[in-house]
Amino acid sequence: MGVPLSRLSISELHREVTSRGIVAKVSGMTLWRWLNEDAIKPWRYRSWIFPRDPDFSYKAARILDLYEGFWKGRPLGNRDYIISADEKTSIQARKRKHDTLGPKPGQAMRIENEYKRKGAWTYLAAWDTRRAKIFGRCEEKNGIAPFDRLVS
Repeated sequence: MGVPLSRLSISELHREVTSRGIVAKVSGMTLWRWLNEDAIKPWRYRSWIFPRDPDFSYKAARILDLYEGFWKGRPLGNRDYIISADEKTSIQARKRKHDTLGPKPGQAMRIENEYKRKGAWTYLAAWDTRRAKIFGRCEEKNGIAPFDRLVS
């Protein structure tokens, strides 16, 4: 078929085993059982980025040293922080038209399906790597000022 086995759907696998004469008939459950019993597990795959920067090792070593608590060969002090941060932009903020009603005996929680749009927000998150603390905040816009507020 010209593609890796991991890219085939169960119906394509079914067509392949019957057209090759491996079996005359087979159920989808049997195909899944065969795949699960096989040691190779071809549907599992990983992609990665191969470092192309010639200075990758040097740059990575500086970051790894920070995570170990060192900067330029010297240990960091108790008042030094290492923050690993990221942002998720364009989160659609919505406000439900009515409050959610919690569950009661014999009654499931009820959530209003209608909402009002409240614009797109940015979520900034950070991890204090030395103290194992995670923190974050929502901002109406991204940029240096919101990042500075996160760090502060």
